[in-house]
Amino acid sequence: MYFSVLGPLAARTAAGHEVEIPEAKVRDLLAALLVHAGRTVAADRLVDELWGDRLPGNPAGALQTKVSRLRSALARAEPGAGTLVEWRPPGYLLRIDPGDVDSGRFTDLTATAYRAADPRVRSDLLTEALALWKGEAFADLGDMEVLRTAAGRLAEQRLTALEALAETRLELGEHRTLLGELSELVARHPLRERLRAVQLRALYRAGRQSDALAAYTELRSRLAEELGVSPGPELAALHQAILTHDAALESGPRKGRRGDLATPLTALIGRKEAVPEIGDLLTTHRLVTLTGLGGVGKTRLAEEAARQAAGRYADGVRMVGLAGSTEVGEQLSAALGIREESPAGLADALRSRRLLLLLDNCEHVIDAAAEVVRRILAAAPGLSVLATSREPLGLAGEAVWSVPPLAQPDAERLFAVRAAAAAPGFVVTGHNAEAVATICRRLDRIPLALELAATRVRALGVHELAARLDDRFRLLAGGHRGVPPRHRTLRAVIDWSWDLLGDDERTLLRRLAIFTDGCTLEAAEAVCGGDQDVLDPLVRLVDRSVVTVADGLRYRLPESISAYALERLAEAGEAEVLQQRHYDYHTELAERAAARLHGPDQRHWLTRLDHESANLRTALEGAVRRKDGAGALRLVLASTWYWFLRGRLTEALRSLEEALRVSDDTHHALRSQAVLWQAGFALLAGKGGDGQVHAPEVTEAGAAGRARAEWFLGYASLKAGEDLVRSETLVDRALTGFRAAGDRWGIAVAQSTRAVQALLRGDLAALKWRAEEGHALLEELGDRWGQLQTTYPLAALAEITGDYARAAQLHEDGLHLAEDLGFWAEAADRISGLGRVALLAGDFPRAADLHRKAMALASEHGYAAGEIHAEIGLALGARREGDFDLAEQHLRRTLAWHREVDFSPGPALLLTELGFLAEQRGDASAALALHRQGLAVAGDGGDPRAVALAQEGLAGAYALAGQPVRAARLLGAAARGRSACGAPLPEAERGDVDRITARVLAALGEQKFAAEFSAGVGDGP
Repeated sequence: MYFSVLGPLAARTAAGHEVEIPEAKVRDLLAALLVHAGRTVAADRLVDELWGDRLPGNPAGALQTKVSRLRSALARAEPGAGTLVEWRPPGYLLRIDPGDVDSGRFTDLTATAYRAADPRVRSDLLTEALALWKGEAFADLGDMEVLRTAAGRLAEQRLTALEALAETRLELGEHRTLLGELSELVARHPLRERLRAVQLRALYRAGRQSDALAAYTELRSRLAEELGVSPGPELAALHQAILTHDAALESGPRKGRRGDLATPLTALIGRKEAVPEIGDLLTTHRLVTLTGLGGVGKTRLAEEAARQAAGRYADGVRMVGLAGSTEVGEQLSAALGIREESPAGLADALRSRRLLLLLDNCEHVIDAAAEVVRRILAAAPGLSVLATSREPLGLAGEAVWSVPPLAQPDAERLFAVRAAAAAPGFVVTGHNAEAVATICRRLDRIPLALELAATRVRALGVHELAARLDDRFRLLAGGHRGVPPRHRTLRAVIDWSWDLLGDDERTLLRRLAIFTDGCTLEAAEAVCGGDQDVLDPLVRLVDRSVVTVADGLRYRLPESISAYALERLAEAGEAEVLQQRHYDYHTELAERAAARLHGPDQRHWLTRLDHESANLRTALEGAVRRKDGAGALRLVLASTWYWFLRGRLTEALRSLEEALRVSDDTHHALRSQAVLWQAGFALLAGKGGDGQVHAPEVTEAGAAGRARAEWFLGYASLKAGEDLVRSETLVDRALTGFRAAGDRWGIAVAQSTRAVQALLRGDLAALKWRAEEGHALLEELGDRWGQLQTTYPLAALAEITGDYARAAQLHEDGLHLAEDLGFWAEAADRISGLGRVALLAGDFPRAADLHRKAMALASEHGYAAGEIHAEIGLALGARREGDFDLAEQHLRRTLAWHREVDFSPGPALLLTELGFLAEQRGDASAALALHRQGLAVAGDGGDPRAVALAQEGLAGAYALAGQPVRAARLLGAAARGRSACGAPLPEAERGDVDRITARVLAALGEQKFAAEFSAGVGDGP
């Protein structure tokens, strides 16, 4: 699929057919993804870009809806195209190559053109590139900041290409045909000096010296009036040359040259997008600084970017590597061959040059380098500077481009190429791919570290190399000759950065290593502060590229830096103290979060704990290692509800087991709770026994915590399909404890659980009051997870009583809650619920669509029960539409699943549905057998509604078999059973009963039917 943004947004299939993207917000979403094509865009960032300050009520759900519609539009146009929009945490990406977008094609063509020595080839490439434009970029889209920025950048690239094409055509002698086109272009952009220079040259060559001089005078006046400046030195020199009829004007403008850039020995790997991005910055900024960690590849990337940009600079590119303590100005003068005739010699010498100066390795002379760059940029308007440094120069107008580590696939490719060079014959295979991936991840995907590691493959192989990375500094102690000493070993790379730090920066850096997967500023101050300020040295560490910032101001150390800093922490004798501070902070954080996970800030605290998961594990490991039983139990009990909400059952079980192992009976109150939570998690994970847990009794002080643990075990027993009576007993006991302790959240969730249990018992009166009490309390408390639980039994009750509008609303409410919380399994169930309501309302196409969506969502998130629930809905719809074969396929598959997992409530409905199918096909024998099985299963389950449905089905089978009397009696028994439990059959669900009743009436007549209907004689299995 091919996308166009250089004009109105458009998408076309491989066959050239235009793709219809029907909705404005969906088009905006596609455009935002195209701006970042091939890169992941965080979901939060997409929400900000699409809606700004006018957020929808459920931003996450609204974004997913737009993504779904975009996928559908692409898939309708071309099979499989919907998968181009891919979820990749923390957001979405459009999985395409740069050449699949006209803007990417434009960038590739212009970059190739700027490198071309032949002016005819250059002209053809630039003409082809400019022909891609069909109007202003993103012309027909909403007013989005990201699109305005991208459109401005592309417009500048277009103008640069137009100027380059004009210069090239002038070089080819096309000055006469060029003049007419230049007049229009100059009128639109009257202050662009490069464009004016081409116009003056063309006028002069066409014999129009006076027009050329008049054009210069007009430009000089406009610059003075509008900007208060004079023409630049190159244009002034051109004006003088026209006045004196300089013979050089008859030849073309000076072509850009690469200067002293060395030809690289190896290809640049993994920076395909970075090079043009830096090139774009150089078109809009005169100072661009590449920052990043030592060894990340700043110099190599800068060289390639400069090499590709060389065609834009008449005097080419010059590279100067700053070294030693020599004054920066002296180094520049020496490298550029400039004599120091006066104090301003360097600035004067550069004043008239159109040059790109590549300044490498500025960090160790940062202040001096910044001052020299400031001075020469002010003096030389045709000069641009591309600098590399571990921190920005800090000058006004500086564009900072932070060089990231390689993407994982690119890191693996670089390692494979370098390893093959070091160990001929080496290739990545299925046998060693995981080891290669591990090496790249653990070395932070830093190119220099990977290249050092690749030299060890010949001696160690990749598996042994991966296994020895805990000793990385000794392992990677020898590198290539011909590189600076600071790049020869991994330790030397980091030593170089360490030596540039101040004392307070070194202290903070070694202390930050105590964190796993980063920390917030609050955590850094709590754990690393006390005897020194944290904020100021932290900012400087970020500026020096030693600490990285991501995920909303979260501070991280790359693994190699962390390993180095941990050594320094041990040398300073601070490790034990910092470990205790780390435990104290994160345990208090977990306890603070636990109290807020039951209220309106639930989502915020879930996200907060998501970010701290690794630190929480490290804190627990430390407590276990110190055999701090009370501390370990305290931390795991504070984390249980988080683990449950996030579905981390295995982590919960392992952590509870470790905490129980290092604790003893002196911690009996905490142990009692932990034992109950462990049993509940075991049931949910499918590893439980019979649910009989004997936890020690606790004092009144621990009663509230124990009540919550007992409720959780009862809830888990219900979800796992264990003994219903046992589940009811546990929840009732917990409810008593909650009421005694005044625990309103506990009362609410216990009532919610009891409501579901009442639904399974067919006790609709209990279902109603318990669910309503629980829902009201949870709404008051603001617990969205709890509200999500209570909407289910309330929606089921509304559906049973025929109030389909309320059932739909409750399912909608539940869906919004589930999407907002990111509970996609719950979301799938709510979509299935909406499908059931649509089915009962007779909207079969909508019902099928909803059930298919629910199946897809459940499958995407590994929720097998949700897939089955949705497929049952498809079966019900297929039978009601008369597609008996399709209905049977669905029913047989779902029945087999229920029997395999031994989930008791489901088979009664499925057997009855299969019985109805057999009856409608006219197979009385099969119908009788199936309905008898269904009635037996329903009787064991104890739900009077399930029994009534089986009786109605059996009545149909008997009517078909020529036994209308038994059929009438079964219909009567079913009706009385439904009435007794408060759930008479709603009108929309009477299709099967009405069909069967009509057959029995035709056989018996009304009087006989009425008598038998009232007789009340049932039928056993």
